[in-house]
Amino acid sequence: MAKLLLIDDDESLTELLGNFLAHQGHTIGVAHDGSDGLRQFFTQQPDMVVLDVTMPHRNGWETLERIREMSDLPVIMLTARDEESDILHGFSLGADDYVTKPFSFAQLSARINAVLGRAGRTQDDEQLHLKHGGLEVDVSTKRVWRDDEMIALTPTEFKLLVALMRRAGEVVSPEELVSEVWGEQYAGEIGHVRRYVWHLRKKLEPDSENPTYIHNERGFGYRFQV
Repeated sequence: MAKLLLIDDDESLTELLGNFLAHQGHTIGVAHDGSDGLRQFFTQQPDMVVLDVTMPHRNGWETLERIREMSDLPVIMLTARDEESDILHGFSLGADDYVTKPFSFAQLSARINAVLGRAGRTQDDEQLHLKHGGLEVDVSTKRVWRDDEMIALTPTEFKLLVALMRRAGEVVSPEELVSEVWGEQYAGEIGHVRRYVWHLRKKLEPDSENPTYIHNERGFGYRFQV
C-alpha cells in the first residue's frame, strides 16, 4: 500500500480518517497546517497528499502550488468548498481529484486507490511512445514534449492525454474517458473530463481557444487529431 500525508487543521477528522486508512494498509502522516505539511512533505516523501484548503499559516492553494513546483506526486483536495470556481481552481493548480465534505471514508479510500493506480500504471502490451505532429509522449517515463519543450502534467492529465492519443482520430465519449482514466467508481462524473480537457489545452495548445490537438465533437465527445 501507499504512504499518505494528510494535511488538514481538523484534528478529529485526521485522527479518524488516519485510523481508517491505516486499517486499509496505508502508512499515514499528519500535519495540521500548510507550513508543517510542506515540512513533512520534504521529510516523509509520501506517495500521495490529501490536502485541505482552509488552514492556518499556509492555505491549501499555496501548499499545492509549492508542491507542484517540485513534484508531480498525486494530490487530492479534501474541502468543504464546493463551488465550481473552487473546483476549477484546484484542478488548475494541479490537483488530481477534488473531494468535498461531507464525504464517506470508503468513498475517499476508493478515490485514493484510483488516483494511485493512475499515477503508477503502465501497460506493457500497448504502445509506449506516441507522437503526433509536434507532440510527443513517452509512456514509460511519463514525459511529454511539444516541439522539443518538456511540458509538466499531473498524473491524471497525463493519463487523459494518453487515452486520447492512443485513439487518435476517433471520437471518444466522456463516459468512456471517465471509465478509462478515473475508473468505474467515477461513473457519471463526466464534469471531470471537461475540466481536465480545459487544463490540458492550457498546457499543450499554442492557442487554447483554437485547439490544434484536442477537439470537441459537440454532443459526442473529444477527438485527438493534429
